[in-house]
Amino acid sequence: MIILDGNYGEGGGALVRTALALSALTGQEFKVTNIRAGRADSGLKPQHLTAIKTLKEFCHAEINNIDIGSTELHFKPGKIKKGIYDIDIGTAGSITLLLQALILPSLFAPGKVTFIITGGTCGKWQASVDYLQNILLPYLNRFVEKIEMKILKRGYYPKGQGLIRLEISPRFNIHKYPSFSALSEELPFKVPKFILLEQGKLEQIRGIVNVSAELQEKEVGERIKNAVVGSVKQYNAPVNIRVEYTKAESVGGEALVWGIFSKDGKVDYDNPVLLAGDALVEKNKSSEEIGKEAAEELKKQIEAHAAVDHHLADQLIQFMGLLPGSKIKAGEISKHAETNMYVVEKFLPVAFKVEKNVVSVEEK
Repeated sequence: MIILDGNYGEGGGALVRTALALSALTGQEFKVTNIRAGRADSGLKPQHLTAIKTLKEFCHAEINNIDIGSTELHFKPGKIKKGIYDIDIGTAGSITLLLQALILPSLFAPGKVTFIITGGTCGKWQASVDYLQNILLPYLNRFVEKIEMKILKRGYYPKGQGLIRLEISPRFNIHKYPSFSALSEELPFKVPKFILLEQGKLEQIRGIVNVSAELQEKEVGERIKNAVVGSVKQYNAPVNIRVEYTKAESVGGEALVWGIFSKDGKVDYDNPVLLAGDALVEKNKSSEEIGKEAAEELKKQIEAHAAVDHHLADQLIQFMGLLPGSKIKAGEISKHAETNMYVVEKFLPVAFKVEKNVVSVEEK
């Protein structure tokens, strides 16, 4: 059994989510202690419980008795199954953080997997559903026949109640292989590695500004958009930003902007270079400040000559573990990324190396 120290590295919920994803996929049981021990509100939170309970159903797992605040988890997975999963996190618990535990094993299910999830669509210390849809998912196409997410309703803090539908049609059925290691031996020959080392040329900047309908009268969305456009005009690239007003249970919103880069005039389908910046709509922060903040985050990644932004680096680690020989260059390597490397190395026969913000993974 794999034993993990929940207080390692970043010491938050990411360690639990990554372990759940890898355990469900590889069939290895694990035990984690000291869950979120360094946090003021230590132990499992509602979104972690939701992830554990969903995965328990998804792969017929056995678990110990857990509740909110539990600091120890013992998870023994069974077989992954296909199906439709309707999940309500309650409150504004993060949909994307929940999906960090669910997407990886779903890529190799024995048939189509559909997640219909109610919860928060953006918030502090998390990637938004727009980020997942536009930045992360394009990189996961390599593993599947199809992966598609629809944002059906926005859910802002504190009430949440946003709604998404994610459909995954796998290319590889894990049950057709005698073991997980037989599947993992085949994958590097059938799936392109992650090679993201050069930024290339900025072709265009895209963005989505989504805000609750109450803010339309003050033209908050348009003002955020204009601030972004003004901040990135130095790049002389086409800018296309969509403003969306939406009915939601709480007042809120987010600006997400991303650059699309090319090499020799082409955007690589398997390894597109997409760098993003984002900012939340918050009280006591002007629309102009919000737009500028999102744009400045994007500019910081561009000026660091990164080929992936630091949020994407965190999220790609678990998928890179399946494709030894993969290499990415990030603007910075976060504690989240280091924590994810620690977990992946426990479950898979690979080793990560970090040198000058380049992360590479090789077989052990």
